[in-house]
Amino acid sequence: MLDGNLDTRAGRLNDRYRHHAATGVLRRAVSDPDLGRVALVSSFGAESVVLLHMVSVAAPGLPVLFIDTEMLFPETLEYQREVAAKLGLTDIRIIRPTADEIARQDPDGTLHQFDQDACCNLRKTVPLEQALSGFDAWITGRKRFQNGQRAALEFFEPEEPSRLRVNPLAHWRPEDVQEYMVENNLPRHPLVAKGYPSIGCAPCTSPVKPGEDPRAGRWRGSDKSECGIHFIGGRMVRGKVPA
Repeated sequence: MLDGNLDTRAGRLNDRYRHHAATGVLRRAVSDPDLGRVALVSSFGAESVVLLHMVSVAAPGLPVLFIDTEMLFPETLEYQREVAAKLGLTDIRIIRPTADEIARQDPDGTLHQFDQDACCNLRKTVPLEQALSGFDAWITGRKRFQNGQRAALEFFEPEEPSRLRVNPLAHWRPEDVQEYMVENNLPRHPLVAKGYPSIGCAPCTSPVKPGEDPRAGRWRGSDKSECGIHFIGGRMVRGKVPA
């Protein structure tokens, strides 16, 4: 039975895997009794193929949850099918908002134009929370270099009230990601070549200009920097994350 104290378990796991490389963290963690039932959550975005490849080698039967917000780029949907087939992932679970909730909250598909947080909650956060209800931990592709909110990211972190997040790539640099893709001949998301280094829903993602932060194209013109999937204490976090 899992220890109910998330901070204790996260601390124990971080101590255990502190000197492991990303592949070692992922390979060993998926069967670690301190994690329990584990799934990988993947957007099949610009860098997602790295973790998907690691899973295909270490645990190809691991559940992979893909959130189809029904507002994704057509290129993302095609890329998802291509990568899943190429890597031989056997348990891809497509997560979508329910038709009833879409009809009730966003019947004309314009919610993102006046309340981006509500749109993300409807199309991402709530469906993912429901999909993760049967798991004790989930694997993310978050990295320290991505923005200030993630600068102190550890391999394992608590997510109240009852889950852990696993961040195998927490300590990777941008060049590590690119080198892994090249060395393993992994397919690239087609939008990357068109100036999209970070890819979300089509209405809220724009190309990034040279010299801009890679995530500058996400929710451009607003102070929003996270979709709500990555939050603290059940609440979306903006600005500096409290200690």
